Amino acid sequence: MAYFVTGSTGFIGRNLVERLLKRTARKQGTDGDIYVLVRQSSQDRLQALIQQWSAFSPKAPARIKPVVGDLNETLLGIDAAMVKQLANAGIKDFFHLAAIYDMTADPAVNDLTNVEGTRHAIELAAAVKATCLHHVSSIAVAGLYKGVFTEEMFDESQSLEHPYHRTKFESEQLVREESVVPWRIYRPSIVVGDSHTGQIDKVDGPYYFFPLIKRARRYVPEWLPLVGLDIGHTNLVPVDFVADALDHIAHKPNLNGKTFHLTDPDTRRASDALNTFAKVAKAPHFSLTVNTGSLGTVPKGAAAALMSLPGARQTRKALMGEVGIPDEVIDYIDLPTRFDTTNTDAALAGSGIEVPPLENYAALLWDYWEHNLDPDLARLPTTRGALAGKTVLITGASSGIGRATAIRIAAAGGIPLLVARGVDKLEDTKQEIELAGGTAYSYAADISDLDAVAELVDTVLAEHETIDILINNAGRSIRRSIALSYDRFHDFERTIQLNYLGTIRLTMGLLPLMRERHSGHVINISSIGVQTNPPRFSAYVASKSALDAWTRVVSSECIADNVHFTTVHMPLVKTPMIAPTKMYDRFPTITPDEAADIIIDAIRTRPKVVSTKLGTFGEVSYALAPKLIDQILGAAYKIFPDSAAAKGQVDPGEHASREQALFARLLRGTHW
Repeated sequence: MAYFVTGSTGFIGRNLVERLLKRTARKQGTDGDIYVLVRQSSQDRLQALIQQWSAFSPKAPARIKPVVGDLNETLLGIDAAMVKQLANAGIKDFFHLAAIYDMTADPAVNDLTNVEGTRHAIELAAAVKATCLHHVSSIAVAGLYKGVFTEEMFDESQSLEHPYHRTKFESEQLVREESVVPWRIYRPSIVVGDSHTGQIDKVDGPYYFFPLIKRARRYVPEWLPLVGLDIGHTNLVPVDFVADALDHIAHKPNLNGKTFHLTDPDTRRASDALNTFAKVAKAPHFSLTVNTGSLGTVPKGAAAALMSLPGARQTRKALMGEVGIPDEVIDYIDLPTRFDTTNTDAALAGSGIEVPPLENYAALLWDYWEHNLDPDLARLPTTRGALAGKTVLITGASSGIGRATAIRIAAAGGIPLLVARGVDKLEDTKQEIELAGGTAYSYAADISDLDAVAELVDTVLAEHETIDILINNAGRSIRRSIALSYDRFHDFERTIQLNYLGTIRLTMGLLPLMRERHSGHVINISSIGVQTNPPRFSAYVASKSALDAWTRVVSSECIADNVHFTTVHMPLVKTPMIAPTKMYDRFPTITPDEAADIIIDAIRTRPKVVSTKLGTFGEVSYALAPKLIDQILGAAYKIFPDSAAAKGQVDPGEHASREQALFARLLRGTHW
């Protein structure tokens, strides 16, 4: 007995081959050989898989028989001599898994691969005298059928508007009508990663929503309940269930001519599935979902009419693209069909093979995606390219944002020059970088001391050939109303001394070499406060605004020398700088690591300005309606009083009220 498998290097295919190898591990001679179709260009990938399979099946290299061919050619592109050899190999089970499982694929590719590829597989199965053709179809054959779709149902006049649905239907139809070899058909639902490892090789189904969950985790506290729209139902199964069920059913007698739904018998709401993933991701979840059909505010057909307006679909595509959801799948998120599993249940009875609850393995799926498929990971090579071998001077590098940024720079191959007042903490950061295999240098200097800055410039230029990137991160924030500042003019002096004068003195010391080399990048860490003008921050916002204005002027003078400036309007970050204001303990903040990610991305892309949407909104609003914004900020001034620290007092019981916390969360990231 031998097997023939198409799609053996695909996600379901390689899991099936693994099970076939385990099943035939004790077979002798050629009994149990597995012939696998492989394109010439995919042989290296197959060899890599064979090496993996050898870990649990030492006979894998001998049992796996590569057959070079092409799904798009007659008899799968296999020459006559090989067809004859296969006909004499005793092939019992012919598994046809090769197909396009992608709602975003080109319609022509769907036709060629799913339909014509199946036609050629049917021809070969007959030519090699297989005793059973196992065709892996999809629940897509049901289209958007409303109601229960049984395993005996096929052509029910269902809607097949999408090319993927149509080609899966047509390929299954070919098996039913043209195969002279007895067949069994398997219809998996949406296949996710392995329930034991989380492993998957592509983004599909619920994975499209993972970047949105990650973004929500970044900007919204986990405990905050959300209200969302009910987007319908879904049906998810892990790949190990599909492979186990396929292997088991294929080897049971007297089941030819039957169809098997490899689906979860308990279809769940898509919002419930997303909440399950949000929980393991420690992101906020929907505590209430609203059924759009029950709102009764949109006339029937109005949505379709709106989408027919010029630019409407392009707008939707852009909005969905912003959160990583392909426009091609939007209309097919809801799965209105319920799939009967009578045949499957009977065939699997007593085997112990069943669909595990999503809650049992959702954490594994999320973890694997975050470490292997998260689109942000694709930026790492370009980040390394932007930083490898570059010398980066970072002020305020002993803690918070500066420390987190330095560690990331070193991990990407950069050489951080760590600058701060505290020597001990600087050395701790330097040691952490070196223990991880990186290189760093530390320099103790007070940026508010202009003489110390001049000495720092002389030292680093003497010890380093160049400074490629300067990150002006060191800063001082003072939260105190003007009423408490009449006799504290020194607040303004010391803030402007560090945030503006010391910073531009350092920049001016390094600029000549950057301009001479025609290469350099200066990143100034400014504040969302410059854009939103929050009360009680007159000293801080004025100093950062001065730096912003200086940068706008100087950058135009340096652009011809290929020296770039980036201003980062950073939202509220949980660092020691905000610790004295105890009400901030309950405010939504980003972490130093998240702030460092923003800076690293700025190094990679070199934008002119980096701002949050709220910051940009605040800036535009003030330009359009300054008096109205004054009224709003005046209300905030009353809601958020001066802290005990601003009054020179200590109040251990000081904390944010519910009103303050709510206001802060509505305007997340703003200093109040």
